[in-house]
Amino acid sequence: MLIKLKYLGATLLFLITSSVAFAQGNADVISAKAKSTGDGIWHFSVTVQHPDTGWKDYADGWDVVLPDGSVAKPNAGEEFTRTLWHPHVGEQPFTRSQGNIEIPASINEVTVRAHDLRDGFGGAEVKVRLN
Repeated sequence: MLIKLKYLGATLLFLITSSVAFAQGNADVISAKAKSTGDGIWHFSVTVQHPDTGWKDYADGWDVVLPDGSVAKPNAGEEFTRTLWHPHVGEQPFTRSQGNIEIPASINEVTVRAHDLRDGFGGAEVKVRLN
């Protein structure tokens, strides 16, 4: 019985270590700025950091998430608010912008999150107040 417990402990340690390593691979939003361009239309500049390694693992998009969980997108057919089409291996962190994002006037705060190709969402997010 003792041998099984030691084995179980080693397995748990491995799982905990693996989970920490997995979480570190996510794309983090370092900063985000929003500017109104009039009539409920916004322009966002978002800085993302991710350990891009190439085409198999890179930050591939970011979202502006409304309080109800929906995502504001300038193009309904796109996967993200802003799709990132290539790795940024030698450019970390990096900033990309997206305009023509419609947000209802009743909303005064949104969350910006980033996604990476391999690990999905889960990195640091930033809340942005809309003034």
